[in-house]
Amino acid sequence: MEPVEKCGIFGIFGHLEASNLTYLGLYSLQHRGQESAGIVSSDGSILYSHRGMGLVSEVFTRNIIDRIPGDRAIGHVRYSTAGASHIKNAQPFVVEYARGSLAVAHNGNLTNASRIRDELEAYGSIFQSTMDTEVIIHLIAQSRERSLADRVVAALQQVQGAYSLLFLNEEELIAVRDPNGFRPLALGKLDDAYVVASETCAFDLIGATYLREVEPGEVLIINERGLESMRPFEKTTNSLCVFEFIYFARPDSVVFDRSVYSVRLELGRQLAREHPVEADVVVPIPDSGFPASIGYAMESGIPLELGLIRNHYVGRTFIEPEKSIRHFGVKIKLNPVKDVIKGKRVILVDDSIVRATTGRKIVKMIRNAGADEVHARISSPPITDPCFYGIDTPLRKELIAASHKVDEICTYLTTDSLGYLSEEGLRECVGEDHQTFCYACFTGDYPVPIPAYPEDTQMALFEKI
Repeated sequence: MEPVEKCGIFGIFGHLEASNLTYLGLYSLQHRGQESAGIVSSDGSILYSHRGMGLVSEVFTRNIIDRIPGDRAIGHVRYSTAGASHIKNAQPFVVEYARGSLAVAHNGNLTNASRIRDELEAYGSIFQSTMDTEVIIHLIAQSRERSLADRVVAALQQVQGAYSLLFLNEEELIAVRDPNGFRPLALGKLDDAYVVASETCAFDLIGATYLREVEPGEVLIINERGLESMRPFEKTTNSLCVFEFIYFARPDSVVFDRSVYSVRLELGRQLAREHPVEADVVVPIPDSGFPASIGYAMESGIPLELGLIRNHYVGRTFIEPEKSIRHFGVKIKLNPVKDVIKGKRVILVDDSIVRATTGRKIVKMIRNAGADEVHARISSPPITDPCFYGIDTPLRKELIAASHKVDEICTYLTTDSLGYLSEEGLRECVGEDHQTFCYACFTGDYPVPIPAYPEDTQMALFEKI
């Protein structure tokens, strides 16, 4: 199992095809969430909305896009980390309150949402979802500030954690990134329209130009007068999510002002320098292991081969045969190329190990295909702690590296050797001299305080519901 990114967000202001372009932008961000998708648009007088469970292509049709008109829109794809998998938790949220209509799309996790929610409910607030995002909406509704931007700032000054947010009302689009900068957010332009997105790959599809990152702690106000930037939050040390480089972001994106592909290539090179081994072939575990495996092969001089083929047409569920097939779940997604593997000393490259159960099955698959040796190489350090800033990771007790040494994990995987990239090597590859990253999943050193949580839950913010 891989860690799973929570969400992707996209917004555009000033283009007559706003909804259609948002739909395409969400297509590019589909890897950040496959559970639900939604778009809210406006023509300057009213908000139009459509949300649904499933992939972008399943939720939207041409007829639906035609029913969400206007020259401004925001969109969202979701994978839940806080709140159950249900249509009521699909975003963007749309609400009507005393000051009009408001839509919001959120990527991240608020670490103090449960406490604030309890306080709000004690004073009579009624919640419609189990999402931490709804806490922000209630705080905005309670604010006595005059402008939407000031109400947003007042609300966000009360929350902690990770957020890249888009707000839309009839008049303007507001983009905000938390002061630590955990989750990415980029600013672009398409003709006279401004565009914001979780990743720059969304700009490429629609032909928009990447301008720059939305900076940590920055608030962008986009309306018919143009673009205005505010920095109302107290400045703090950046805590950029290093896993964006390791796994989450698409390789063709620029994240935190760096090419994701180039960084992953360097992760593989560094991995080869730290953990060389005599072998015949480097085999990536598709698809996340590809860039690092290329770097490993380039540095080691060992040829790269596609020894595992991924079935890209596997849905979220499948019907298993009545008679059990060993390792069926992995086999339906991956299949070895025996001509590449048989009689070879194989280096398997992947980005991370979480529980190691899937990795163990893959190693057995490679051995059954005739490999003489199997050596696992991982382009990140061991994951020892869960994330509380917008990534769906298992409980600490389920993370194999939290309770087992490397040689014990190697034994469990049944590999001939196992090598993780060192934390020092990771820091060097991502450019720690230029940026400050969050390494909490490797170190347990959380840059923003987290609430005490029971060992049987990662972060059940609204468990009572």
